[in-house]
Amino acid sequence: MDRRSFIRAGAIGTAATALAAPAIAQGNITWRMVTTWPKNFPGLGVGAQRLADRITAASGGRLTVQVYSAGELVPPLQSLDAVIDGTAEMSHGAAYYWQNKSPALSFFTGVPYGMTTAELTAWVRFLGGQEIWDEIYDQFGVQGFLSGNTGNQTGGWFREELTGLDSIKGLRFRTPGLGGRVWEKMGATVTNMAGGEIFQALQSGTLDAAEFVGPYNDLALGFHQVAKNYYLSSFVEPGLATEVVVDKAKYQALPDDLQAIVRDVSQAEYDMVSADFVANDPRALKTLIEDHGVQVRQFPDDIMQAGAVAAKEVIEELQASDDALVRKTTESYLEALALVRSRTEQIDMPFQAARAKYLDL
Repeated sequence: MDRRSFIRAGAIGTAATALAAPAIAQGNITWRMVTTWPKNFPGLGVGAQRLADRITAASGGRLTVQVYSAGELVPPLQSLDAVIDGTAEMSHGAAYYWQNKSPALSFFTGVPYGMTTAELTAWVRFLGGQEIWDEIYDQFGVQGFLSGNTGNQTGGWFREELTGLDSIKGLRFRTPGLGGRVWEKMGATVTNMAGGEIFQALQSGTLDAAEFVGPYNDLALGFHQVAKNYYLSSFVEPGLATEVVVDKAKYQALPDDLQAIVRDVSQAEYDMVSADFVANDPRALKTLIEDHGVQVRQFPDDIMQAGAVAAKEVIEELQASDDALVRKTTESYLEALALVRSRTEQIDMPFQAARAKYLDL
């Protein structure tokens, strides 16, 4: 897959013609969905397009969703703002990109040393997470739905091997969300940028290291061309979720069946994207190792331990926030984590350990 095709997709080129009002003809509605992903990007960009196509098909064309990839209508990290200000009716991205609006939004993407994919899904769907998420987004007149999950991500690409905690001091590292705050506490200089911008920053030396998602996406973006040290696995993004955000007033103005289609297709795509990454991450990792000479490494123990200490500090800071909704979100997340991790640790992990030890096929 050609990395250049993804970078070109990030160029702003069609904004002038794309700003027309949504079409409403013969009872049909057209919504614009802006995304943070390059066009045809594996897993995430493809998932956004598939979600739009499924809404269009399930509604019989009564609600047609047109997808604008990163930069086609607005810059990728302004996707949520485009929905808030009415430039678009929908966005597809990751909630932690908007933590400047509310730190609580990071909980709906990924938390360092936090919930896995299955655990996060349980919290949002059954343990009160969606209701709190709705409260947060009500402040901005939008509604969020889970739209995908990458699973446990990789730790990132590093120009130089990490020999211990001292290797992090001053490291210029692209990593977003609460995970970025953890790396800052460990001594890195952290920045965030859209996926299509990372390769150039690594290549130019603006960055010393970067993490984005995992092998499936990272192979497509070509990070292996400029950094060969690939660290598995991430301790700051154990089950990263993506989101669809809709203009809430326009969503609620839809007939009940169209509202259900948007909601239920988003849920179906969450599971579809998750399966896509489980199937294709190992294939991509094999290619990176065997065809491109990538060195797969594990973080040294002192980095893992320092990361856990920093993660606890970040969470405690959120618990003490002046913002009541941030405190409420943190407490709900921690209460749910205490419950769901008991199942993971008592049932799932012993089986996985036994399979790894005893099953030789």
